Amino acid sequence: MPADFSGTWNLLSSENLEGYMVALGIDFATRKIAKMLKPQKVIKQNGDSFTIHTYSSLRNYSVTFKVGEEFDEDTKGLDNRKCKSLVTWDNDRLTCVQKGEKKNRGWIHWIEGDLLHLMSWFGTGLGGRDVTQPVPRTIWIVRKFLSFNKLVQ
Repeated sequence: MPADFSGTWNLLSSENLEGYMVALGIDFATRKIAKMLKPQKVIKQNGDSFTIHTYSSLRNYSVTFKVGEEFDEDTKGLDNRKCKSLVTWDNDRLTCVQKGEKKNRGWIHWIEGDLLHLMSWFGTGLGGRDVTQPVPRTIWIVRKFLSFNKLVQ
């Protein structure tokens, strides 16, 4: 049985957010504001069906998908792209590959203890495998390891 991601999660830390946003072409002012935000993520999971809401004082974003089914994603509220996304299970990790105007892009979500991790990538090779390892290659522009703690419900 795959992991249960359901819950409300608050951001604890992030690494390399600035480099990731620069690589995506996000403007200076938005990058500076985004680095100060402490978003909250609310995940509703019903088997392989997910709705993920990300709330912040700047912008909110929601995405709904079913694991294993490609879907059209509009990242309005984030970096304003349109892409085809496919989320799959990799053991207890959710892995998303996005196809669109930015090549070789995606993210991985996983849970360790009471922490939800998110690693986003953009580039030509994947670096960094877990929260304790540095990115071994700089080919990827990695928004490495957003860590969220779960609120007691």
